[in-house]
Amino acid sequence: MESELAAIKSDNLIADARKIIENARSNAVRSVDFCRVQMYWNLGRRILEEEQKGKDRADYGTYLIKNLAAQLEAEYGSGFSERQLKFCRQFYRLYPIGNAVRSQLNWSQYRMLIQIADPDKREYYELEAVNNAWTGRQLERQINSQLYERLLLSNDKESVLAVARRERIPSAPQEIIKDPMVLEFLGLERKASYYEKDLEGAIISHIVDFLLEMGKGFSFVARQKRILLEDDEFFIDLVLYNRLLRCFVLVELKTGKLTHQDLGQLQMYVNYYDRTEKLPEENPTIGILLCSGKNDTAVRMALPEDNQTIMASEYQLYLPTSEQLIREIEEVKMLAKERSEESQ
Repeated sequence: MESELAAIKSDNLIADARKIIENARSNAVRSVDFCRVQMYWNLGRRILEEEQKGKDRADYGTYLIKNLAAQLEAEYGSGFSERQLKFCRQFYRLYPIGNAVRSQLNWSQYRMLIQIADPDKREYYELEAVNNAWTGRQLERQINSQLYERLLLSNDKESVLAVARRERIPSAPQEIIKDPMVLEFLGLERKASYYEKDLEGAIISHIVDFLLEMGKGFSFVARQKRILLEDDEFFIDLVLYNRLLRCFVLVELKTGKLTHQDLGQLQMYVNYYDRTEKLPEENPTIGILLCSGKNDTAVRMALPEDNQTIMASEYQLYLPTSEQLIREIEEVKMLAKERSEESQ
């Protein structure tokens, strides 16, 4: 018995020791990363100060950085190339107040941010990278998948930024759930058809990336959730929970174009969860049909006018281009205008 207790205490000690070491290493890495950020900010400040002394000569800045890079790169390596020093100068221009530089972000993340020309868009990604502790890879993926633009398809810019600034908590699913969703991380081939079980299996294998793509506050609850209605069995593809909306979110996967029967089945699942699983203090369950294609008008006609719980979202297995999103934004604006005219 004593030996067992000693073994347990030893295991606890080892676990605690590992945690202490890992936390210290993590803090050390963050400290080094922020020192690097501060170094590049100070370099940018100093370069800009020197440039302004020769502002009467248009080519002075180019000559200054080129000459400085030749000296520094020879002595300190490629981290001080001409291109890198130009990033430093741009960094200081966009973040002239040293206290505004965030210690949670590393230099590779700031390099991505300073290449975003739109200040609102840049602020959004900066805030969300901090709020969600995105890694450099995650930030790059969100920028490349054009998360900001996709959120603007169903939200106005002010509300998107207010959520990122933590000035308000999202209250409607449209503020969190994106249409389209980009699932390029699943690694599925672009072929005419594949089984829904393949899509579900790929999502489960990449569940962290999937929840990140779904939006803020999602956690995984179950897959193929069995429900029994009298003698009939049904299986819900994915059950999630969103802590911000404070509700269950049921996801049905469709590898083809959705039908009104699909919407009806999802509505049944939502009703079941509202009547048997939802607690009194929780909000109504949300159902999402994740499909490869949809007819927005047909979806609108199949659902009640005041519908707030059933959503249809297209998925893409590749990163969208700017041109594609511009077209979609224009289509959404046109649809909104038509709806406004119909209601008048």
